[in-house]
Amino acid sequence: MTNPIPTSLAVLASATVIVWSAVQAEGAERVPNLTGAWARATFALEQPKSGPGPLRNPGNLYKGPPAYASPNLKPEAAKIVRERYESTRAGKPFPTPSSTCWPMVAPLIFRVQGMQLLQQKDQVTFVYMQDHEVRRVRLSAQHPAKVIPSWHGDSIGHYDGDTLVIDTIGVKVGPVALVDQAGTPYSEALHVIERYRLISYEEAKEAGERNVALNGPPATNQAASIDPNYRGNGLQVAFTVVDPKVFNTPWSGFATYSKADDLWTENVCAENTFEYYNNRDSPVPRADKPDF
Repeated sequence: MTNPIPTSLAVLASATVIVWSAVQAEGAERVPNLTGAWARATFALEQPKSGPGPLRNPGNLYKGPPAYASPNLKPEAAKIVRERYESTRAGKPFPTPSSTCWPMVAPLIFRVQGMQLLQQKDQVTFVYMQDHEVRRVRLSAQHPAKVIPSWHGDSIGHYDGDTLVIDTIGVKVGPVALVDQAGTPYSEALHVIERYRLISYEEAKEAGERNVALNGPPATNQAASIDPNYRGNGLQVAFTVVDPKVFNTPWSGFATYSKADDLWTENVCAENTFEYYNNRDSPVPRADKPDF
């Protein structure tokens, strides 16, 4: 990770106003205004009120069974999750997209605490604070008959009343394929449905506090922060994950955001000896003599 370099959100905010004005000018007054800079208080995905949700491993607060014991996992997937869990317990954490500089897919990407949402006439764009990740959603469109796999997949969306609905397929399976923080893999059959809507300040606050109570605060801070003076609506995404090659049944969860503060931090996974989370340089392996 590079040393975070704080920059103002003024440029992004100005672009947001221009983009939203263009959407309204196209006669889209009934479209909910979801545009803005949003932040979450924790990395963890939020559990649904009922039914299967994001898998978790035992930690400071969660004392349940390890993720690999979930009856929702196919045997091969359970084997992978168990190997990753046991490796972590042995002091050798398994590689993640965040630690090895690979893209994150939805819903894992919701662990990134800060994001900017931009609404346009024919497209919705998500810009995430970590690793320069960008997702583009085509509105009023169809998936092509033959989808070419890509890191964030083929995403199409539409507005259903006050809700933005996004449907994603065709996600590329890379060398570090994770769909959640428990180390669960995904396959080329991954299908994710997201539903974004505004909720009240009180609802957003309650959801954030409930998630921290269940999963604890993040071990480190990715530099995204919630505006402490904001009392307006929050943004919540309810998501459903379908992958018949990994899971026995679809599962769901939430990610809840509030208004971000006015800083946008340069937070990039790169070959860099500086550990931003410890504020120190990592020791670099050195050879006693050249190899050639």
